[in-house]
Amino acid sequence: MFAYAAAENITLRVDGTETQVRRPKAHCPGRRAFVSGKRRQNTIKTTTISDQQGRTLWSGAVRPGRMHDQTAVRTEGIADQLRQHPTVKAEVDEGYRGLANEFPNQISAPPRKPKDTDNAPLTERYGWREMRRRQSSNRICVEHANAEHRQWRPLQRYTGRREEYGETHRAIAGLVSDRAAKRATLHKPSTELVLVRTMAC
Repeated sequence: MFAYAAAENITLRVDGTETQVRRPKAHCPGRRAFVSGKRRQNTIKTTTISDQQGRTLWSGAVRPGRMHDQTAVRTEGIADQLRQHPTVKAEVDEGYRGLANEFPNQISAPPRKPKDTDNAPLTERYGWREMRRRQSSNRICVEHANAEHRQWRPLQRYTGRREEYGETHRAIAGLVSDRAAKRATLHKPSTELVLVRTMAC
C-alpha cells in the first residue's frame, strides 16, 4: 500500500475506530485492556487507511480498545513503512500527534492551539481555526470510509468471540473496498481500482 501511494503520489488518510465487544470474564488476565478510555466501554480498536476519495486501502491493526491510536499503528509496523517511503504523506487526527512530531514532513496533524488563547491576537485565533478546519476537511474522507464499515451490523456491536473479530473485520473491509471500487468504476474506469481492491483483500 505504501509503495502504491508513493508511486501514485496519494496522500493517505489514517484514523482509528472502535467496536464494542463482550466484556471478558471476571478475574481474566488482560481484562482491563479492552476498556476504552474514550468510550468507557469494552471495545476492540482497528485502524483504517483510505485515499482522498474515501476508498478503503487497508484496515487492520486489531488491538484492545485501551491501546492508544498511535501505539497501535507503531506496533503494526506502519511507522517503519513511513521510514522506508519518505515521500508518502498522510493526514491524521490529534490521536497521532506523536507520530506527526516524529515525521513532520510526512504526517499532517491538526495545528496546535495558541498557548495564551485569551490574550492572543484575533487574527491568530481565526487563523488557527481556519487551518484546523482545512486539515479536518482533508481528513474527513477516512471518516466516510469508517462509516461504510459501520453499515455492517457485526461492526456496530460485535457479539462473537473476541479472538475471531480480526478475521470478521478484514472480511467486511474487503467487501467495503470492493464495493467502493465498483462504484468508482462507473465514473472513471482505471487499472488503479484493481490495485485498491487487491490491497484491501
